[in-house]
Amino acid sequence: MSEPRVALVLNSGSSSLKFAAFDIAGAEVRTIVAGQVDPAGGAAAFGAIDAALTQACAPPPVAVGHRIVHGGPRLLRHCRIDAAVIRELEQAEPFAPLHVSAALALLATATARYPGRPQIACFDTAFHATMPDVARTLPVPHAMRTEGIHRYGFHGLSCESIVHQLGEDVPKRLVIAHLGNGASVTAVCDGQSIDTSMGLTPAGGVMMGTRTGDIDPGILLYLMRVRGSDPTELERLVNRQSGLLGVSGLSGDMRVLHDEDGPDARLAVTMFCRSVAKQIAAMMTALGGADTIVFTGGIGEHDAVVRQCICDDLRWAGVLLSPDCSDRNDGGCRAIVCASREEDQIARHMRGLLADR
Repeated sequence: MSEPRVALVLNSGSSSLKFAAFDIAGAEVRTIVAGQVDPAGGAAAFGAIDAALTQACAPPPVAVGHRIVHGGPRLLRHCRIDAAVIRELEQAEPFAPLHVSAALALLATATARYPGRPQIACFDTAFHATMPDVARTLPVPHAMRTEGIHRYGFHGLSCESIVHQLGEDVPKRLVIAHLGNGASVTAVCDGQSIDTSMGLTPAGGVMMGTRTGDIDPGILLYLMRVRGSDPTELERLVNRQSGLLGVSGLSGDMRVLHDEDGPDARLAVTMFCRSVAKQIAAMMTALGGADTIVFTGGIGEHDAVVRQCICDDLRWAGVLLSPDCSDRNDGGCRAIVCASREEDQIARHMRGLLADR
């Protein structure tokens, strides 16, 4: 057997850094080792990653791939990272301040750790570049739209991985509900994104762990006028203090709320489920119905109570969730669970980009 050609994938979230090493020498990517480290560890985090590679008897990586949440208006295709790409990422930071700054810091550390190895950016926004104007365009003046203010959509790598896993069984009308600390719902027609719940930033759409999702923009105007709130305070409110945490007053973690019996915790869970169900219904409108709904992400994959609550709200549309989440019901729309495999998808893109040279 020939020596593996190792692609190291780094998937940085707001509170964790997942890594995985893949052999990309064959016809399909093969996982060698995967794990999670504390992103605050800096160089120490990479020490743990290198130790995991050594323990798996894997050679050093030939390239490093990064999940990038937002690349701004000009970076909509997965690519090798060079100085021009870094400049674009720096300009894109205001679109997703929770994610892009951390991604840039991780990129700098990875470049220093693996000098001379290609660094590859895979964008969560790329999958949604196929959206038509009716979904992509936000109702703001044209001059603002020319500045890149439009719907981008996120969790694209997760959606790509679902489409890949379904393979030939991918239905014409597919709704993907990626539910985790960040949550979004996407309409996929013939394997392509045609609409999604998140907008200009990952703060839009459904209610999330600590993010508002869509709210009346007049709330922000009110806070500026009456309380004198500045952009930093508003960003904190929208991204860090709201959602499940804000409503419950306890936690943005769904598992914690399930363990609580208080009315605010129950309300937060019910609101989350209703928010997701409403977005799924909206995506059904975009698709003209749905053949399959896929639940993925930490909550989507592991929280049967939330899945059932959402499907109960969609019973009118013929959505029934069977105990094993696999049976097709009489209404023709099945609800299933499928693991998000973002790291695998990044490795596939890396293999393609490295083969181009």
